[in-house]
Amino acid sequence: MKTDRKLPSVLIAGAGIGGMAAALALSRLGIAVTVLEQATQLGEIGAGLQLGPNAFAALDALGVGEAVRNRAVFTERLVMMDAVDCQEVGTFEVGEPFRQRFNNPYAVIHRADIHTAILEQVRHDHIELVTNCHIDQVAQDDQGVTITDRQGRVFKADYLIGCDGVKSVVRDHIVGDAVRVSGHVVYRAVIPADVMPEQLRWNAPVVWAGPNCHLVHYPLRSGDQYNLVVTFHSRDAEVWDVRDGSKEEVLSYFTGIAPLPRKLLEAPQTWRRWSTADRNPVENWTKGRMTLLGDAAHPMLQYLAQGACMALEDAVTLGEAIRHCDFDMEAAFALYQKSRIARTARVVLSAREMGRLYHAAGVERLVRNDLWRGRSADGFYNALEWLYGWTKDRCLAI
Repeated sequence: MKTDRKLPSVLIAGAGIGGMAAALALSRLGIAVTVLEQATQLGEIGAGLQLGPNAFAALDALGVGEAVRNRAVFTERLVMMDAVDCQEVGTFEVGEPFRQRFNNPYAVIHRADIHTAILEQVRHDHIELVTNCHIDQVAQDDQGVTITDRQGRVFKADYLIGCDGVKSVVRDHIVGDAVRVSGHVVYRAVIPADVMPEQLRWNAPVVWAGPNCHLVHYPLRSGDQYNLVVTFHSRDAEVWDVRDGSKEEVLSYFTGIAPLPRKLLEAPQTWRRWSTADRNPVENWTKGRMTLLGDAAHPMLQYLAQGACMALEDAVTLGEAIRHCDFDMEAAFALYQKSRIARTARVVLSAREMGRLYHAAGVERLVRNDLWRGRSADGFYNALEWLYGWTKDRCLAI
């Protein structure tokens, strides 16, 4: 779209997947972007993540879909197993019929690989990246926004997008709400394929659902590695943090599961421990010249595997809103959040409910298994149409 408006300048707080995707979306419109990242080097912490068809639709819109596909592992199915009795609860095929239904695949990938694919394109687009930038102050007035970091450096632009995660400094200025610590602890590890128990080397994301706990595993990097994630309800009061974990703690929470899934707990040499949190959905995440994106806007628990997917959708939707509003940024921010708030709130709340079902105990576990066992592929596809059917062409609420 041609415009007579002077193109705005934009600061982006945070260089994770959401921040990089937002930088790419805006730079493709010709907008000058400066990305501020607190880490000393650009990169992604964590391990693997899952990409639904909606994520690939967003990646294609950003021009990096092929680069991500080249690094991803395409899975054959999604599987839920009962960790207590090793019975299959449900298998959902994500092969050709799934791809035809949603026009895209289901895949898994290392977080660093998707981040690298986006970063390579960002660097081609001459976006300014500033590392070792811990935001100390955020301010705005009629002339623009100003960020001051702990070193006293000052960064100015016309607008600011907060992509700075669950503990967003920018969100504190817009919303000012509290983080909701879930009490659920996640341990993550990446292990070599030859360490993975041979009978569990499946080309699928597999959930082993147990009482107040679950395990997930799937292949990464052409099957040379496996991602392993275990989650449990902590017996202690938790605060949101990330730190090294211990095998002893993990083993203490998985005493009630069968020997086969329990073998997974012996595989990693080191663990990384996340005490997880989300926030309650809000009706507004924009204030004047500032808006939020990704986990800063709608942090969610991991149970739907949609955190990165939602951030990618956000970035595309924001770019489309700016284009639609002919670079009237405040109008675009309003359209962007109108287009995203209800959808992302549904994902936040659905993820909470999915966690409850994963961790069902007693009779509730039996009810869950009866409800899910034997569900047809079409039933699965229909239930997830609202989530996986997202496209750029229909992303704006206009």
